[in-house]
This record gives sequence, C-alpha cells and structure tokens, in this order.
Amino acid sequence: MLRTEDGSAFTAEQQAAVRDRIAAAEDVEGVEQVVDPFATEADRAEQQAAVDGGRTQLEQGRAQLDDGRAQLDAGQAQLDAARAQLEAGQEQLDAARAQAKAAGALAVVGPDLDAQQAQVDAGLAQLAEQQAQLDAQRTQLGEGVAQLEQQAEQLELGARLLDLAREIRMVSEDGSAALVTVVFTETQFEVADETKEAVVEAFGTEPAEGVVADVSTELVLGVPEIVGPGEVVGLVVAGVVLVVMLGTLATAGLPIVTALVGVAIGALGALAFSGVVEMVSVTPVLGLMLGLAVGIDYSLFIVNRHRRQLVQGYDVDESVGLANGTSGNAVVFAGATVLIALLALNVTGIPFLGLMGTVGAACVAIAVLVAVTLTPALLSLLGLRVLRRGERAHLERHDVAPPVVPAVRPMSTRSAVLRVLAGVAALLVVAAPAASLRLGLPTGLSEPAESSQYQAYATTAEKFGEGRNGTLLVVADLPEAPADDDLLAEQVRIAERIAAQDDVVAVAPVGTSEDGTVAAFQVIPADGPTSESTEELVNGLRALSPLDGDVPIAVAGAASGNIDISDKLANALPAYLAVVVGLSIVILVVVFRSLFVPVIATLGFVLSYFAALGGVVAIYQWGWLGAVFGVDNPGPVLNFLPTILVGILFGLAMDYMLFLGSGMREAYAHGAPARLAVVQGVRAGRAVVTAAAIIMISVFGGFVFAESAMIRPIGFSLAFGVLVDAFVVRMLLVPALMHLAGDRAWWLPRWLDRLLPDVDVEGSALERRHPHVEHPADDAAADGGAAPVPSGAAPARDR
Repeated sequence: MLRTEDGSAFTAEQQAAVRDRIAAAEDVEGVEQVVDPFATEADRAEQQAAVDGGRTQLEQGRAQLDDGRAQLDAGQAQLDAARAQLEAGQEQLDAARAQAKAAGALAVVGPDLDAQQAQVDAGLAQLAEQQAQLDAQRTQLGEGVAQLEQQAEQLELGARLLDLAREIRMVSEDGSAALVTVVFTETQFEVADETKEAVVEAFGTEPAEGVVADVSTELVLGVPEIVGPGEVVGLVVAGVVLVVMLGTLATAGLPIVTALVGVAIGALGALAFSGVVEMVSVTPVLGLMLGLAVGIDYSLFIVNRHRRQLVQGYDVDESVGLANGTSGNAVVFAGATVLIALLALNVTGIPFLGLMGTVGAACVAIAVLVAVTLTPALLSLLGLRVLRRGERAHLERHDVAPPVVPAVRPMSTRSAVLRVLAGVAALLVVAAPAASLRLGLPTGLSEPAESSQYQAYATTAEKFGEGRNGTLLVVADLPEAPADDDLLAEQVRIAERIAAQDDVVAVAPVGTSEDGTVAAFQVIPADGPTSESTEELVNGLRALSPLDGDVPIAVAGAASGNIDISDKLANALPAYLAVVVGLSIVILVVVFRSLFVPVIATLGFVLSYFAALGGVVAIYQWGWLGAVFGVDNPGPVLNFLPTILVGILFGLAMDYMLFLGSGMREAYAHGAPARLAVVQGVRAGRAVVTAAAIIMISVFGGFVFAESAMIRPIGFSLAFGVLVDAFVVRMLLVPALMHLAGDRAWWLPRWLDRLLPDVDVEGSALERRHPHVEHPADDAAADGGAAPVPSGAAPARDR
C-alpha cells in the first residue's frame, strides 16, 4: 500500500519513482510480477474510453446505415415509378399495335411501333440493372447492420463487465493511495521469508519523496519475536513468587534456570525443525510458552519437597533422591498428561494443529526431563543453601522437631453448598459469552495501530473499501470451451449472477485456462475478511453451484480459506474435547482409584475451559476492557485457539488436581475421615499449587502484550484459564463437592479396583521405605529401640 503523506494525488515524479521501485522488486528472485497500479489504472481508463468511443462510433454507424437505408428506399421508389411508367407505355404500345393490326395498317406503323418497343425494352433492362445494383447495395447494408449489431453486442458486453468491475481500483479516487500487487512464483505459504524481506526492502519505508509504503500482513507474517518485554515481566513476577515461597535467591533462581535451559533446547529445536517442515509462525512461541511455564512449576515441586525434607532432618543426598522419587515421579506423571493431551491434537486431522501439539509436547517432555535430571543435580550442588539462614541455623544446632500438624476440622456442609452454588454460578456467568464464539484469523486491523500492517489495512479500507482486504476468487468450470465470440457473453452471464448476490461490490474476470474450460473471477465483498456478511457471501456463492444447472463454481482466496479452516476446526473441536474428557476420566480413575473424583475433576475442567473461552470472547471479540488489553479493533477469535486451549488447559488442570487430590487421597488412605482428609489434602498442597498457578499466570500473562496479534489471545486464555481452574475449580469447587460426597467420594467397585494398576503417583511406597531419619543426637534407635516411624503416620486403609 502506497500513500502520499499530505493526502494529495501522486505527482508524475512520485509515480516515476514508484515505477523504479516496482522494477527493483520485479528483479527479486522468486517474484513473477509486480503490478504497476498507475499503468493498470491507465489501461482501465483506456478501456473505458474505448468503450465510450465505440459507442459513439456505433451511433455514427447506425446513423450512416439509416441514411443509406433511406437512400435505398428513395432509389427503390424511383425505380418503381419508372417501372410503372414503362409498364404503362408497354400497355399503350400493345393497344396501338392491336388497333393497327385491326385497321390493316400494321405494315405502315409497324416500324414505328417496333422502335417504341425497343425503347421500352431498353428502359426495362436498364431498370433491371439498377434494381440489381440496388439489391446489392441493400445486401451490403444488411451485412453492415448485422456487423454493427454484433459489434454493438460485444461492446455492450464489455461495457457491462467494466461496470461490474468499476469499484476494483488500483489507485484511489482522490489519487492519494495506490495498491501494489506482488505475484510470487510459489504459493503464499511456500514463499521464503528472504524473498518477502527482499521485496519489502525494494520499496523501503519511503519509496519516493512524500510517499509512505505500508506492508500487508501477508508480507511480514513470519516467526514472531520469541522474547519481549511482557515475557520478561512475567519471569520477574515468577521470580518474586519463588523468592517469597522459597526464601533464598539461589533456591528461587534454580527453577527459572532449569526452565530456561529446557526452553532454550525446545525453542531452538522447534526453529530448526521449521526448516524441515512447514509450520504456523506461532508454533515455536507456543512451545516457548509451555516449556517456560511447566518447566518452572515442575522444578518448583521437586525443590519444595526437598526443602521440606531437609527441614525435617533428612541428609542432603537422601533428600534429593527421595524428592525426585516422590515429587519427581508426580512431575513425570503430570507431564505425561500434558504430553498426551497435546499429542492428541493430531487426531483432529488438521496438520498444522497436530504439528503445534507435537512441538508443544516435545517442549513439555524436555521440561520434564530437565526437571528430573538437572534439578536434582543442582540441588546436590547447593546442599543446605537451599534453606533460609534461620533454617540452616536450626539444623546446625540439631534443633529438629517433628513437623507440627495444626488442628483442622472439616468445613461445614452449609459452607460447602454455598461454595458450590457460588462457584458454578460465577463460572457459568463468565462462560456465557462463549455461546457467541466466532472463529477466524487476525488481520492487519488486529495489529498495533502504529504498525505497518495496521496502516496498510486501514488505508485500504478507507480508500478502497473494506472488501479489498478480503478479496474472493470464484472459479467456474464451463461444460465446454466456448467459441471466441461466445466467451465474453459467458463471462458476463456468470459475473452478473455473482454480482446479484448480497454484499458484492464488484466482479471482474481475471482469466481463463488454456483450454478455455475454466474461468476465474475476482469478487470484492462489501465488508472485511472476518465479517459475518463475508462469511454469508462465501456460503451463498457456494450454494449457487452449479450455476444455472450446468456451471459448477468454487470459492477460494485467503478470506474463504480462513472461513474454511475455522469451520473445520469448529467441527473437530467436539470430537477432540470428547477424547480429552474421556482421557481425563481414565487417568484420574487410575490415579485416585475413585469414580466420583474423576467425574467432578473433569466437569470442573469443562467449566474452567468454557470460562476461559468466555473471557476471550468478551475481550477479543466483543472488545470489553479493550483499552486494558490493547484490543483496539475486536474481531473473531483465533480459529485454532479453542482447540489448542483444550489440550494445554487439560494438562495443567490435571496437574493441579493431582497435587491437591493426591494429598486428600493419602490422608484418607492413612486413616483420616473422608471430610477431614479433604481439608488436610488442601492444606498440604495449596501453598505449592498457589505458587505454581501464580507463576503460570505470570508467564502466560506476559504474552498477553506480545507483539503478535496471534499470541496475545493465546496468552490470555491460558493465563485466565489457569486462574479460574486453580483458584475456583480446584481450591473451591472440588473440595466442597468432595466434602458433600463424604466416603462415597472414594468408592470404587472391587472388580475395577483389582483391574487397575497401582501407579503410586506420589511415590508413597518409596517414602515408606525411607522413613524420617532421626538426628544422630536422638540415638534411641541406635540403642536397639524401635525403628522410627514417619511423623503423622496413621493406620492405612486397604486400597
């Protein structure tokens, strides 16, 4: 998009400078053609002038033919009058000859009568010759009329096509803006970034004095920035949370360091992999987002367990191994749930989405491997420095007291009922906007107002109409190749049928195939590519096929392609959600050995999922709080966001359910009453889950203000989804429902209990084999006393 800075029409000097830039762009390898807008407008003006001149010539030709027809009619009248005179003279001559014959004077007057007869015959012969000439002239006139009508018909067809395409301009009406179309030798998704960059450089930001060049999203849509200010802020917030929770800078920095190592491996691997396969530009950033968030959290779980054991008096080496065997085991299982959910994106049948899931799963797998390998190694190196100074001082004085378990009591039933009602009602209200969900891809209008993409989109909409940003391509398959004289009529017939549809601004033929059986048309809709009217237009055009019963038509183009992808994603979402929900129930039944817990955990995930979608719709589609989140022009939600959100949020929700629910399960298995076990489990896991959720929210929230319009809604949906799932579903709804269920929450049919494997996610068996190590000062065990028992142990229920 080229525009003058002062809004005046392009001068001749500016047009010449732009043509030089166009020539330079055409020399770029991979560019087939760069369309000169000024030459195109000049050609269009010449065509219109030719039509207007042709109409004038036709009118003149019609007038000349009318004059010729009048002259022929006058000549015919003269010939008819002369013939009538000769025929009258012939009758008189015949009468005179009859009279002379009757009077016997034929011999006397015969010669004179013969002379008169010769004159009459000569006159008739001359009239016959003149009639032949006149008939020949009339035939020529008829041919001229037929030729003129044929020309008039072709001219009229051409004029109708020009009228249909009148609004397809390359230079705005005021002459202050021009569209430059670049045609590449490869398809849009196969054009190398280097080629696009070379084209952009050929024009520059100021291709001529007083002229500004704005580049569309198609030319600058590459891999977004991996790290920006928002991501740095998110890391800073995560660091603050870790310092508050863990107490030392060294300990707080350990999860961040391990996460960054995993992210570096995953992100660089994704970027390297992009050279082998074609992937959506947001894919590496998604891997970074996931790897960073889960990497910090997974390392935090192990570090927190290790610190707690050290405070209880464990040796460093034994504590590291035990922490990795318990919390590390849980991390592996939690990571596996995220991994499976992301890999399940491949079942949608949408290649780019499956690839996003695969890359994200690889980054999560790397985060898990780093957490269970590098984290224990660093913990061993740090030794007791992972503890606060006061905690180390207590250990040095051998002042190790058994952990004090505060007295707790179950929540009241009334409180549990209120929690359920309030939580579900709040989630349903937040999720309500999700019913209005519309899917699409971001356009230049979604970019920051100061960006070149936004300016190109906005200027095009202002100077040429919204529809120029969402041009459609309609392809018609003709039953047979029409003759040259009939091709124009066929194009007009199809174009007028297309133009008759609602919200069509202009239609123009763009070419036919070599064999003449395929005709293509450019269609300009009334609104932009993400509008509802454009979507209805695409569906309406497809409903016309076959046109008049014999011409199948198809609709293509970037706008219709986005509509098709969005529809396919929307259709695949229910099946994928069903797969994930089914997977969730199976995993949780194995982990918690219960039917009730998996059901409420899965229903909670569904609520948090739709609440996250509701928030996205309200902000990015409706524009609520747009000033806060930088949404200047709301539009459809990123088409693959709902699907990718299922996989990611499911995995994270299962993480929180695992770390809270397993504490409830262990307390119940060690003899605590069911309702008391709920409170004990929440108290045991809420600190680490709260910290982990805040870290996740801060990391994902850092992407809310990313440069790319595709990244921002993904970051928000994940941050908001984690917020809702962790603090409303897992810490509010699930405990309340578990309380209301009581012992029934842990019911499992005996036959199913025998079939299920004992996965021991928290490593309880390992913990029982490594009980709390008493400090050497307490030598009762060394003197032959009974082996120490882990504090807080209680008779375990049969599992």
